[in-house]
Amino acid sequence: MEKRLVIAIVLSILVLVLWQALLVKKPEPVQGVGSVRPVAAPGQAALEKPAPVSPDKEPARSTAAPVVDLQPVASGAEEKVVIDTSLYRAEWSNKGGVLLSWRLKKHKNDKKEDLELVPLKALETGKFPFALRTEDAALADAANAAFYKTTAGTTSLQDGQKGEVRFEYSDGKNLKIEKTFVLTGGTYDVGIEVHAWKGGLEVEPGLLWGPGIGNPSPVELKQRFSSSTGVAVFSSGKVFRVDERKYKPEQSSFNFADWAAYEENYFTALFVLDPQKGTAVFQKEVKDNAAIFYLAVNRPQRAFIGPKDLDVLKAYGHGAKKIINFGFFGTIAEVLLASIKYFHKWVPNWGIAIIIMTFIIKIIFFPLTYSSMKSMAKMQELQPKIKALRAKYKKAKQDIEQRRQMNEEMMRLYKEHGVNPAGGCLPLIIQLPVFWGVFRMLVVAVEFRQSPFAFWIKDLSVKDPYYITPILMGVTQFIQQKMTPTSADPAQAKMMMIMPVIMTVFFLNFQSGLILYWLTQNALQIGQQAIMNRMMNKKKGEIHGKRRKD
Repeated sequence: MEKRLVIAIVLSILVLVLWQALLVKKPEPVQGVGSVRPVAAPGQAALEKPAPVSPDKEPARSTAAPVVDLQPVASGAEEKVVIDTSLYRAEWSNKGGVLLSWRLKKHKNDKKEDLELVPLKALETGKFPFALRTEDAALADAANAAFYKTTAGTTSLQDGQKGEVRFEYSDGKNLKIEKTFVLTGGTYDVGIEVHAWKGGLEVEPGLLWGPGIGNPSPVELKQRFSSSTGVAVFSSGKVFRVDERKYKPEQSSFNFADWAAYEENYFTALFVLDPQKGTAVFQKEVKDNAAIFYLAVNRPQRAFIGPKDLDVLKAYGHGAKKIINFGFFGTIAEVLLASIKYFHKWVPNWGIAIIIMTFIIKIIFFPLTYSSMKSMAKMQELQPKIKALRAKYKKAKQDIEQRRQMNEEMMRLYKEHGVNPAGGCLPLIIQLPVFWGVFRMLVVAVEFRQSPFAFWIKDLSVKDPYYITPILMGVTQFIQQKMTPTSADPAQAKMMMIMPVIMTVFFLNFQSGLILYWLTQNALQIGQQAIMNRMMNKKKGEIHGKRRKD
């Protein structure tokens, strides 16, 4: 590959990675998490987006408490509630009114079992998703240990059908808790309504999600190119992210959040909050010398627990699609994903869809590539004259006047032969955003997770287990580089022959989908270069023939 393209691509990747790592805005700190005071009634209304609550309409907490029925309400033992839909199977417990299991039916773990999003660590910590959290620790402990009254059993929901899971508890003295969750078949949506009273006064409890999300195996984490897990918060039109590995208490609290989510690369538990008063806190606890993490939110109105599928999240609304981190050139990545999904409708193999997309991209950029090749070929023809100029002005590096004269003569030479010295580089730079868009799309799109291509490639989202495709990519890159005209001097040209080896090593652990894209790109470039070289040689022959006649 031409030296400038390789250097440009490597620098582009480094710059964009550093941009996202270093220049992300830090969130506003907030003290603690409040709680929810839903404005929607239980049932279907709980799924509608409520209007923001005006500060002057919010009930004063210092005034007389509303009348609350404190008759004892509880169950004598633990009971399970199961909701079964076409997308997931959810299991709830009346002990604390928490979620014990949320298994996705259309997504599997590395054992080909339904994917569990409730972490197994919850069994060790005793804290499950949707546990209550308040500033009053005694109240939270009592609420999370209580056996709530509920209707136990299993309910199957058809697509579009709604089901309600309701938990109610009162100690008959001064504590009363109500939790209502509304689930809809065929969606990953959960409507949420929570109330808590202590001493006759309504308090505002928050909800927890954690510890962590999902249960990826060490093998799966090792194979993934990106395996970050943490919290994302959408506030003021921007998404703020905090990785578990970079946790800092002072940077883990958020005000005025539209939504807050616990996320990993492909799946999320996203909570839609009151945009005027919603707050979220990313919490770290240490148990048995191991760090465990929770997301605490207040004023949750609904939740999305499922895959980070762009089309599904777009339909869900609330700006939820922004949970997918497409990176700096996100718009390009979205367009590419929409295109590849279209190809996949006709050819139900994501690997072949990647090849088709690469071929289309190559056609679109052919004029730029052609211009770049012509410019490099002209520069190669001018090399003898350029070398003669440099020999003429040997002291140009030390003598400013000689350098000025050499540059002037060089520009005249370029002008006489119609050569733009940047002509071979600029078209390549223009293509870099597309390359980055393809890279980010293949990193984060859940469609490629566990999607096979052919033969030994069983999962396009992880590296090639036998490193065959990266080696083929390096070989094709070497062939392409040998075929491409270059203006570099012989010493530089020899050094550039090492670049395919460096790039091969660099790409060894990248996901198979990206390697397939690059390998296809190289193969197409070799064919295109062969055609271009033949055309240019023919043109040179015609020009030299005319000169002999003259």
